[in-house]
Amino acid sequence: MCHFLLKTQHQSRFSTDFFVTLPNKIIKMGKKKILFINQEITPYVPESEMSLMGRDLPQAIQEKGYEIRTFMPKWGTINERRGQLHEVIRLSGMNLIIDDTDHPLIIKVATIPSAKVQVYFIDNDDYFNKRQMEQDEKGDDYPDNGERAIFFARGVLETVKKLRWVPDVIHCQGWMSAVVPLYIKTAYHDEPSFANTKVITSLFTKSLKSDLGTNFKRCLEFREATSKLLEPYNDTFDFDELGKLAIDYSDGIVQVSNVVNKDLLKYAKDKNVPLLKYPKENFTDAIEAFYDKICPDTADKAEEE
Repeated sequence: MCHFLLKTQHQSRFSTDFFVTLPNKIIKMGKKKILFINQEITPYVPESEMSLMGRDLPQAIQEKGYEIRTFMPKWGTINERRGQLHEVIRLSGMNLIIDDTDHPLIIKVATIPSAKVQVYFIDNDDYFNKRQMEQDEKGDDYPDNGERAIFFARGVLETVKKLRWVPDVIHCQGWMSAVVPLYIKTAYHDEPSFANTKVITSLFTKSLKSDLGTNFKRCLEFREATSKLLEPYNDTFDFDELGKLAIDYSDGIVQVSNVVNKDLLKYAKDKNVPLLKYPKENFTDAIEAFYDKICPDTADKAEEE
């Protein structure tokens, strides 16, 4: 587990200075809007490298003065009463068609009191309700994990559109968010909410044991995300193929620990995708600088020119 994540039980795990002080005034500097699409967030799921990152990074970025939105799947293991989740009626009710089948989209929300971070949950009776994360009770990967990832990705993007919120950067963490970069660069590239959005993907060690099935490519097709774009990838998608897809359509890659999937790390380097190597210290500052590198402010661009 990343050693930089743990300090004390109640203390924020990252640096939080983001104010400029003038006589009798405190001025918060203008910051970007960051959308976090997380596979896991503690305390809603058990602590792991990914779930701690899902909680701590959005909190730290928010405390630096950024405006954020955070999403995760509403896994069936999440206790809604304990987590104080409630449905957002105005955002729910849409049907997403995957493989010629309608799947109702349900949006729930809760707040992590200690972090002051609001979390939106993507829910659906077929894909998430009464089901665990990627594996069932026997420890086997769900055969429809690919469809679940597609539903989650489209559910997040459709909800952000409804919120009329325009993120500067989308930060994807976990295989469940791996199809988001493709959709942002193709199916949603003309949407006002995402026209100028940059996408960053984090690489973790955690992987799927089984592939996503031979129908994954067909299910993934949506608008401009056509079968032609998927030809370079194997017909049977496994964890590595899914990672390659995310890397190919991301504007930047983050190595979140010393130990990540080496094949995907090499793939990102070979593709010359901007890479933030694992920073042992000052992780949040390094992430913030990476955001600025991938998505420079208009004023910065003008100064460079």
